[in-house]
Amino acid sequence: MAASEAMQVSSLPLPPSKYIKLFTDDNVKRGRVPRPPPPIHDNYSMFGNIFNADDTIIRPLEAQGIKRLYPQHFDRRRELKKLNHSLLVNFLDLIDLLVQCPDSPRRGEKVEDLSLLFIHIHHLLNEFRPHQARETLRVMMELQKRQRVETTLRFQKHLEKVQEILQNALQSLPDTSDLDTKLSINIEAMDCTDNMNSEQLNPDPCCSSDRIMCMMIDDATTSTD
Repeated sequence: MAASEAMQVSSLPLPPSKYIKLFTDDNVKRGRVPRPPPPIHDNYSMFGNIFNADDTIIRPLEAQGIKRLYPQHFDRRRELKKLNHSLLVNFLDLIDLLVQCPDSPRRGEKVEDLSLLFIHIHHLLNEFRPHQARETLRVMMELQKRQRVETTLRFQKHLEKVQEILQNALQSLPDTSDLDTKLSINIEAMDCTDNMNSEQLNPDPCCSSDRIMCMMIDDATTSTD
């Protein structure tokens, strides 16, 4: 029984081992995970305390059955300093009481006073939580904005560098007229090479002596005419 009570008032919840086993990757893909619990509209228990769903985030001291030691309209910084001084004075009184008269019934009263002072200090500090949350959110958004601006600047620098490389590459390309001249020269050389290859592939069928006789006959015929 004592163990179960210790578990209920623990400052941290137990590890959700059953949820880890149910929410596996395979179960998530197959749609076998349990449905979320319905919203709570009535009272609920958390860390051994009963809370109401309609309660404000920071309940007033009167709603918790605690006597208020400071007025309704006050300066939080000033009241925290006063509570801190009162806490120190009551602690010294408790020590003095324990030294002079340990069995005095005032010892319990001093302990209750110290507990009440601690509750008030804790309550005043909790009232700063909404402001802290807003400031934390503002800092996070400013950090995200700064990171995005830095990323944009780095991207712009890389873009300018790439554009510069492309511009240098375009400038280093040869002129189009030079390419046409070189191309025409190469084509003429290829035509000459093709003609020489065709002559080598198709040799004259007449021998040299027959060619000489034909030339002599042509000359004689021309002189007779």
